[in-house]
Amino acid sequence: MAEAISSPETRDFSAGRRWVAPPNSLQASVLLAFLSSAGLYYVNIFPAITNALMEGAGLSTVEAGQITSANAMGAAFGAFAVTLLIRRIPHWKMASVALLLGLICIDILTIMQESTNILVPLRFGHGFIGGSLVGLGFSVIARTARPSVAFSLLLVCQYGGGALGLWLLPPLVPSYGPYVPFYALIIFCLVTLSMIPFLAAYPLPEKKATTSGTTASAAKIRVFPLGLTLLALFFFQAANMALFAFIFGLGEHFGLTIEFMSPTIGIANIIAIGGAVLAAYTGIRYKLLKPLAFALICSALGTLIFLFSDSPVIYLIANCVTGVAWAFCIPYLLTMSAKFDEAGQMAALGGFASKMGLASGPIAAGYLLATDGSYPLLIVMAAGVIIACLLIAFHPARDLDAQI
Repeated sequence: MAEAISSPETRDFSAGRRWVAPPNSLQASVLLAFLSSAGLYYVNIFPAITNALMEGAGLSTVEAGQITSANAMGAAFGAFAVTLLIRRIPHWKMASVALLLGLICIDILTIMQESTNILVPLRFGHGFIGGSLVGLGFSVIARTARPSVAFSLLLVCQYGGGALGLWLLPPLVPSYGPYVPFYALIIFCLVTLSMIPFLAAYPLPEKKATTSGTTASAAKIRVFPLGLTLLALFFFQAANMALFAFIFGLGEHFGLTIEFMSPTIGIANIIAIGGAVLAAYTGIRYKLLKPLAFALICSALGTLIFLFSDSPVIYLIANCVTGVAWAFCIPYLLTMSAKFDEAGQMAALGGFASKMGLASGPIAAGYLLATDGSYPLLIVMAAGVIIACLLIAFHPARDLDAQI
């Protein structure tokens, strides 16, 4: 009788009939990392997508930037929409399956297109669904005992998958066409679908009324430090993605070849995984401010190193330094946003700020490059924005440290 009235979240995958990862275990963190990565995997192969659209489909930097930015902008709105609906989605696993199937369908439609004119609205729709999935995944991660671990593993998944994509996909475009990267997106979604049955239910926390009539979770939210955290997330992602989306074009500007850059960026992404692993280690042992500040400074310096990319070794070093710093900082900034409530709504809102940054970076860079083609100016501006992120994140990081 008990089983007959149990919810789908617990009935379908009960521990007595199928193995389920313990809610706060490392295995669960890995599965949640994959879930949250699936809607965002295109970001990690952004250079492969933009290069495929420019070299394979003959699009300009502005057109390629518009298409990739539409994907990221849709993700931002999707993440924001799911932020408002978190408490209205009790059966998040069923919702995740539906979203993953939606992503697969749109990628198939993208591959079937013979004209690139419809790609902007189509990829916006893909981004909206993907952003909703990421926001949903972030909200579930926020309900775990150690969200910093899952957020760090999220970056491990993204950089690992991104490394394979950036290494393998660009050389395939001349032979198989500009839509090669979208096959990779479909495969990632299929792999993630197979993992969902092994996740626990992670129910929504119950609202607790306060004497003033508001809920306890709402009463705890501090708007000013939360706003600064979201602002830092936005600018950090925008600065990094502005360079990363055109990293192949940057290398070509300094005289490097695609044959050199593809494996180089793939290697750099593999090395960058170390940043996410380090964030998982330091996140449960140290406070927020000092590690985050150090990593942001390293990120700015690594960005400036790109000014000397006429040397292949320097290009490799710059990609490695910025990759490690990027993979280290994002788990910290996402963990900061997750600490502002218990249901995971603010974590999902952090996803919105992150996606807005990812969307804004490539389109701003595309217009800048179309104006004067100045990659050195783009590099300097990106480094300056990262330094600004350090100043913005200082107060909320110190504020959260004081509560530990």
